[in-house]
Amino acid sequence: MNRFTSRVKWIAILLLFVAPAATVRAADDSKTDDAKPAKADKSKVKVAVIELKGSYPEGAEAEGLFAEISPNLNRILDRLNQAAKDDKIAAVILEVRDPEVGRAKVNEIRAAIAAIRKAGKKVYADVRSADSKQYLIASACNEIIMPESGTLTVMGVRAELTFYKDLLDKLGVKAEIMQMGAYKGASEPMTRSGMSPEFRKQFELVIDDFYAQLVDTIVADRHLDHGKVKDLIDEGLLTATGAKEAGLIDRVQYIDQFRDDLAKTLKVDEIKLVKDYGKKEVDADLSSFAGMIKFMQMVMGIETPQTSGKNKKIAVIYAVGVINSGESGGGLFDEASLGGDTLIKAIHQAEEDSKVVAIVLRIDSPGGSALASDLMWREIVKCKKPIIASMGDTAASGGYYIAMGAKKIFCEPGTLTGSIGVVGGKVALKGLFDKIGIKTDVISRGKNSGLESMDEPFSPSERDAWMKSMHDIYRQFTTKASEGRKIELKKLQEDLAGGRVWSGKQAVNNKLADKLGTLDDAVAEAKSMAGLKAEDAVDRLNLPKPKSFLENLFGGSSTETRLKSAAPELAEGLAKLARIRRMFSERAALVLPCEIDIK
Repeated sequence: MNRFTSRVKWIAILLLFVAPAATVRAADDSKTDDAKPAKADKSKVKVAVIELKGSYPEGAEAEGLFAEISPNLNRILDRLNQAAKDDKIAAVILEVRDPEVGRAKVNEIRAAIAAIRKAGKKVYADVRSADSKQYLIASACNEIIMPESGTLTVMGVRAELTFYKDLLDKLGVKAEIMQMGAYKGASEPMTRSGMSPEFRKQFELVIDDFYAQLVDTIVADRHLDHGKVKDLIDEGLLTATGAKEAGLIDRVQYIDQFRDDLAKTLKVDEIKLVKDYGKKEVDADLSSFAGMIKFMQMVMGIETPQTSGKNKKIAVIYAVGVINSGESGGGLFDEASLGGDTLIKAIHQAEEDSKVVAIVLRIDSPGGSALASDLMWREIVKCKKPIIASMGDTAASGGYYIAMGAKKIFCEPGTLTGSIGVVGGKVALKGLFDKIGIKTDVISRGKNSGLESMDEPFSPSERDAWMKSMHDIYRQFTTKASEGRKIELKKLQEDLAGGRVWSGKQAVNNKLADKLGTLDDAVAEAKSMAGLKAEDAVDRLNLPKPKSFLENLFGGSSTETRLKSAAPELAEGLAKLARIRRMFSERAALVLPCEIDIK
């Protein structure tokens, strides 16, 4: 009762801020005209303007008034796809404003741009400055426009890994972490001062493939030869004028100048720009009691009753974040974590829905708990409805573990995957405690009673017991991968496992995945496996449902929010420590080899 009273109080405060407005809505000029298709009129056309800015996490779309506060990948792709199908839209201007996306998301956005162009509409990239990933989005468009003060920094691909062992040595802290697989590397930042030869060799293969993908894509998009593109990448930093002379962009213009010329380009007398095209309209009339109730429902994330559709459904279940036992965490301000219980409930929900004919598991996870990964894998394997895995930016270690239970695996060329290996251990703090004057007295019964002690390092018998457990988990991992992917166990262990990581393209070549493709491609495959035709209409059921704005607001930490705003670098550092803590919260972890930043 107290919790309800507290929520009502905060809702009332929110209403004070918004009450002066009679109507709250997100602008969408595309809905201002009649529903009937517009007659062809070459004197005046509409041009959609869509901004790409910020991060676009994977996951089901939030409900309610504040859904636009936390845009996700689904929503931006829906808006691009809407522009492709909208007969009233003649062209699209894509404002590329520092989108924070990984390589798989870049591929998804590029595929949506290609669909617009396939529909016979031109797409123009409005770019002020761009790095490699942002440029790959822009290069998928018909033309790239940049102001003369803009810069293009296509500097290749770089992997950076920070090592903490020397710092830990100075503090008297000893990382007691073991791994199964010479290439696993998750413990190396805490146990070494630099990359091991095995780790470096494997990541060089991945970086080489990412670099080749970058070069090949620019060559194809800009119709340049490989040698010239490599020379331009080696140059790295180009002004707008230099980029145009090199053939990497098309126009050096301010966007208002380009818009003035756009009518001539489209061979019409006048254009109408539709700003924020495709954003959802939210109508909350606060002038009546009923309107205020509706507004409160939207704030609380209460969905309005929907009539039951007649179409069959494809359930898209999102497996996003570091894997842990229990419920998923994260939300509006927190980093997402993938709870095993939450994903299992989503699978059960899809399985029990009579209209759901197949499931697509969309994975963006570096792994985590071995136990939670295995329990999720079991539910995927025993599900009676076909499950297709679709890999996003990362589906490695525990993320790959759950994928290998699916009937087929789709991945993007830039997906980071594999990492079939196990890591586990503890951090012994005795040296640090001695330095700062903390003493620990121990009463112990049992030869291995100190297995989980954070004071003393492992004894020889404790280390043997821990390694025996990890050997068994590694055996389970490799055996299930061998059976699921139909790869001979010895070959998998010698050539593919051991903690090795792969790009999506390499994973397909090595039979760790089946096909390269987007989420839409995986949905199409799910339809086929369910016995439906390509032209059959289906609805998507996105699971698990996200928390409402208020659930995230009241469940989160205001201190954390302020820290992220005031000191983002410190907040990211603390977030990395929190991820490590979550990953090693259980005795064995299936995690991507260390916290590595690939740019």
